[in-house]
Amino acid sequence: MKSFFLRTSLAAGVAVATAFSAFAGALEAPIADPVPPAPPPPAPLLAQGGEWTGPYAGLQLGYGDVNGTGAADGDDFLYGLHAGYDYDFGTFVLGGEVDYDATDIDLNGAATVDSVARLKLRAGYDFGRALGYVTTGLAEVDTSLGSESGDFYGIGVAYRITDSYTVGAELLEHSFDDIAGSGVDADATTLTLRGAIRF
Repeated sequence: MKSFFLRTSLAAGVAVATAFSAFAGALEAPIADPVPPAPPPPAPLLAQGGEWTGPYAGLQLGYGDVNGTGAADGDDFLYGLHAGYDYDFGTFVLGGEVDYDATDIDLNGAATVDSVARLKLRAGYDFGRALGYVTTGLAEVDTSLGSESGDFYGIGVAYRITDSYTVGAELLEHSFDDIAGSGVDADATTLTLRGAIRF
């Protein structure tokens, strides 16, 4: 009988020791293979450089100052609309635009300027959210004396508030000779604030 109790006690002790060692081993944290860190998300497109390719259309509001032959000078507000298309080559942006401004500039009673339309070529540098550019092209002025074609040049800037909305400003210098055969020449400066939706 003693032998039976002795064997039973030994077997129970071995079982308890085995279970304890297995339980103790289970308390140790398993060693896992290191996980490489996730790559950072790509920077937003506009932080790297803007994407200016595509059409746009918008409105402008500004001021025009006309210096004509003799006393044919005047200035007043103007307002209008514009539409164009840009192509972004990376840092260089090339585009074309048409715009139209209505106004009512009285040239000291010699004539009035009613509107000016422009066909533009513009080239600029992509700063990311901002686009700085130079522009030139043909202009058509409509006055009480008649209409006349001329040329213009200028500078401008556009800034992206969102991916689809921009604000900006543009300064243009115009030259018109012998308006409608009247002998009146005129140089005009316009400064406009612009807002556009890009599609």
